[in-house]
Amino acid sequence: MTLVFYIYITYFDMEELMKNEESKERDIVFSQTIKAGKRIYYIDVKRNRKDELYLAITESKKILNGFGEEATATFEKHKIFLYKEDFEKFQSGITDAIAYIEGAQGKADPRPEPEDSDIKIDVEF
Repeated sequence: MTLVFYIYITYFDMEELMKNEESKERDIVFSQTIKAGKRIYYIDVKRNRKDELYLAITESKKILNGFGEEATATFEKHKIFLYKEDFEKFQSGITDAIAYIEGAQGKADPRPEPEDSDIKIDVEF
C-alpha cells in the first residue's frame, strides 16, 4: 500500500511538472527586453488560463552585495500586470507623465496655475 501511494505521488508530481512546463511555453506570446544601465525592463505579453492576453512589465535591478572578490550579485524584481481594459488609461497617464517631465526640464515649476483659483495677488511698486 505504501508503494502504491508513493507511485501515485510521483505520477502526480510529474504530471504537474509537465503542465507547468507547457504553461510556461504558451504563457509568454511576445517579449521585449530593454537594457538601461543597472536596470533591465522586460515587457511581456502573456496569456492567462482564460486565453486572454495581458501585459506584464518587469523591472530587474542588479544589486551588488559585499566588496572585491567576495561580492555577490542579486537581482531585485518588481512586476506590474496590466489588463486590456486598463490600456487606454495607463497609456494616457504615461503620456501625461512623460510630457510633464520633458516640459519640466529647466523650469522651476512647470505646473500650470489652476484656472478656478480664488487667490489673487496684485502688487504695485
